[in-house]
Amino acid sequence: MKFKSFLYTCVGVFSVLAVQAQEMSEADIKSRIQPIGKVHVAGAKAEVTSSGPRAGSDVYAEACVACHSVGVLNAPKFQNAADWSPRMEKGFDTVWKNAINGIGAMPPMGTCGDCSNDEIKAAIEHMIEGI
Repeated sequence: MKFKSFLYTCVGVFSVLAVQAQEMSEADIKSRIQPIGKVHVAGAKAEVTSSGPRAGSDVYAEACVACHSVGVLNAPKFQNAADWSPRMEKGFDTVWKNAINGIGAMPPMGTCGDCSNDEIKAAIEHMIEGI
């Protein structure tokens, strides 16, 4: 007898909750799941949306310099003909596709997760400028 009472209670509670959920509009649901606050890290810069393609020098300074300035894990160093020449023998398009898809220890798009293919191209052009 106790089991039946428990079962009827569970079914009743479930029915009430199901009816209540069906009566809520989409706007009500959205308002219930809104975040209640925001996190602010002191000293952090606000995220800026791109107003267009970034210059190769900017992409290099933001994403490429860490590895390509000193040759980390055999990365070709900035404007170093000895490092870039063997790669450029395969053609610029091959170097560009390798940067986009990743090669060796370099992940796809390097460390620039928000770069476009054209911005990667501009960064490579900046790194090989003058060689």
